[in-house]
Amino acid sequence: MKFGSLDEILTFAIDREKEAVEFYLSLAKQATRASLKEIFERFAKEEEKHVTLVSDISGNKEKIDSYEFEKITDLKISDYMVETEYEEGMPMPEILKLAMKKEEKAVKLYSMLADQTDNEEAKKLFLILVQEEAKHKLGLESMYDDYLADQDN
Repeated sequence: MKFGSLDEILTFAIDREKEAVEFYLSLAKQATRASLKEIFERFAKEEEKHVTLVSDISGNKEKIDSYEFEKITDLKISDYMVETEYEEGMPMPEILKLAMKKEEKAVKLYSMLADQTDNEEAKKLFLILVQEEAKHKLGLESMYDDYLADQDN
């Protein structure tokens, strides 16, 4: 994948985030339980935050320069899971696996793109996206871990 400018990167990222919003909203529409619908809508809202973040950065070098990176723990739970497709009536752990894999793929994509560019601004932008997706991955992996821990009680 080659990009000619930061604007092309931002457009690509915004499109990817919008796809994620639509994915989660479509799952919310298909949900047969209110609790699942609520979870999917919450996932969609998180992805909407990414759309806003990337849109705010667009053309704003100061925002890119001032972004503060932090260490995000990777529980690596999804790394050992097989990607699946959503099926109506899917149990909660499977739904969380589906969402974790989606975030894991986004982290890998943006990491790969960061590694492939020599443009420092583009690299930083991709690393910002890596960090934001890693936060979502951690949140989902923590939710999955908590869910499994609650099953023992």
